[in-house]
Amino acid sequence: MQGRYSRQMLFAPIGEAGQRKLEDSAVCIIGMGALGTVLANHMVRAGVGHVRFADRDYVEQSNLQRQMLYDEEDVRQGYPKVVAAEKKLSKINSDVRLEAIVTDVTVHTVDALLEGMDLVLDGTDNFQTRYLLNDACFRKGIPFTYGGAVSSRGMSAILVPGSTPCLRCFIPSADSGGQTCDTIGVIAPVVDIVASYQAVEALKFLVGASDSRRNSLVTFDLWQNRYFEMKLGEATPGCPCCQLKQYPALDTTEQDSTISLCGRSTVQMTGSGPLDLELWRERLAPAAVEVTANAYLLRVELPEGERLVLFPDGRVFVQGTDDVVRAKTLYARYIGA
Repeated sequence: MQGRYSRQMLFAPIGEAGQRKLEDSAVCIIGMGALGTVLANHMVRAGVGHVRFADRDYVEQSNLQRQMLYDEEDVRQGYPKVVAAEKKLSKINSDVRLEAIVTDVTVHTVDALLEGMDLVLDGTDNFQTRYLLNDACFRKGIPFTYGGAVSSRGMSAILVPGSTPCLRCFIPSADSGGQTCDTIGVIAPVVDIVASYQAVEALKFLVGASDSRRNSLVTFDLWQNRYFEMKLGEATPGCPCCQLKQYPALDTTEQDSTISLCGRSTVQMTGSGPLDLELWRERLAPAAVEVTANAYLLRVELPEGERLVLFPDGRVFVQGTDDVVRAKTLYARYIGA
């Protein structure tokens, strides 16, 4: 322990006692894109004993500008992000227990992902999933580090059930005006800073430095040289999550199995059960322009111009369209109702 973490242990607020607390801790990172890769890098290098991470997507060339754990070989192989991340992180610190999970984070999967975790780190790129994490964390009493990055702007806060308001208290609406990394872009330095804010609050919490925890939402614009802190204050009266304990994002009656991934020209469809990729390769090859596969996914180039990406857990990406009706038509044509 002394050699690897010596410089971190020389930092008095952590020290040897704090390092042992990190080794005994478990964190879950949801989303292994730009924020998630930086978060995972920090947690693994810091020696957090158990790092679980989940993501539904695979590595594409456009990710390489800011998603620090991936390289061109991951793109060529079509690796799921968590698989590529695990390969890199296992070479960084073999003492850390890594748990890479290829899945869509939904109301049906979120409880299992959070089971046994001390802290959840937000690496997502949409507010629907953030509200799901917020509600699930506050129901379970697990702290949640929020982070967001788009364009040259970033924001971050740590939300602790019983101590701070929840995400819904200061961001009540999921309407972002269509501004995402895929519509207005993002520069990599803002990602690093947001994730570093999240990571340092995570370390404070895990080592028990509650007096040093930041009780504010930080927002900044690197390009315009602006910085602002807003005190979290009191919870919003009538908040459906942290006050009324209703947790609306966990209401299964409002879940849709069809999701348009904003700015990606991709619609995600979820079927009724797992998919045998080898079987589907045989079924789809005669009708496809090209079929490529690895152990984690199957990519099918369609004669209509779109692409299907099949995952073993039953998910199918219809790529090349934002039109949900069009995606459903292609899904029904090739996969079935």
